[in-house]
Amino acid sequence: MDKESKVIPTEIYNKLFKVQKEIGVISKDTQNSFYKSKYFDINKLIQHVLPILQKHKLLLLQPIRDNRVFSLILDLDGGIVESSLELPANLDAQKIGSAITYVR
Repeated sequence: MDKESKVIPTEIYNKLFKVQKEIGVISKDTQNSFYKSKYFDINKLIQHVLPILQKHKLLLLQPIRDNRVFSLILDLDGGIVESSLELPANLDAQKIGSAITYVR
């Protein structure tokens, strides 16, 4: 196994399975009056998901490093699941803020 590989204890997957069952269906429930459409509100999702993650001793972090938004779920009993997406280059502050929100 090389230095970059991470061993992920299977218990974190069991916890994530339970969390996923508790979260249930997520739908677009916020109205965008300008475009006359509905969208999914990330802040509502986080408000709904955090207590469930905490119940299962999981911690969600979303740091930004090296022009990437990372999503890390850490199991306080051991283990981590990580993913990341690269942000578009050469954007002004408002557009980069929108991109970060969209990637999250």
